[in-house]
Amino acid sequence: MKLVFLIGDSAVGKMTVGQELMKITGLRLFHNHMTIEPVLEIFGDFNGTAINRLREVIFEEFAASGQYGMIFHLYVGL
Repeated sequence: MKLVFLIGDSAVGKMTVGQELMKITGLRLFHNHMTIEPVLEIFGDFNGTAINRLREVIFEEFAASGQYGMIFHLYVGL
């Protein structure tokens, strides 16, 4: 499985770059808020443990699926 990480500060264009890479590579885009927003809705606040567990499950299942690869974009305060 191919895995591309896009890491950077907020509002620098990670999502835009990821969307364009998805178009030209065939990789699937998995962005930070796909795990954060559902956890915020369910728990009412940020729960890092739940977010990390969701990410782990998604990465494990995606790797087992035989899909070509994934782009993961993640905010990391620099």
